[in-house]
Amino acid sequence: MNPWSNTLWLNEHGPRGGDEINIPERGKNYGWPLATHGINYSGLPIPEAKGETVAGTEPPLFVWKKSPALSGMAFYNSDVFPQWKNKLFIGALKDKDVIVLNVSGNSVTEEGRILGDRNQRVRDVRVGPDGYLYVLTDESDGQLLKVSPSRE
Repeated sequence: MNPWSNTLWLNEHGPRGGDEINIPERGKNYGWPLATHGINYSGLPIPEAKGETVAGTEPPLFVWKKSPALSGMAFYNSDVFPQWKNKLFIGALKDKDVIVLNVSGNSVTEEGRILGDRNQRVRDVRVGPDGYLYVLTDESDGQLLKVSPSRE
């Protein structure tokens, strides 16, 4: 739930490309499989796909044509680290990092990445009651990381 606009945000992990963020509304069609920015894992087109935009479907709020393989996400709404205010953190399984999106109302204004140097699939992210970001990695030696902003 976006704490600043009080709207539900969802992420969708597409096949090869087409990972999305949507703000679902009752009765609206978000496209899959007719409208997609992705292809099948085999590299072939998705048979039902008619294109990236299709009449009668809603476009995504934000889309990645190259799939980072989205996983868990969390809005940062704590006062502990003010530099993280208005940010959305999303785990990336394939890209092995955490995506950081700047959020303004119901828009994404900028994308960044953190923790890519760890080279670990990120399964989930959560903001703890202490204001730290907790990141769960998805490896045979998976870890729970307690993350704070870097000092610059």
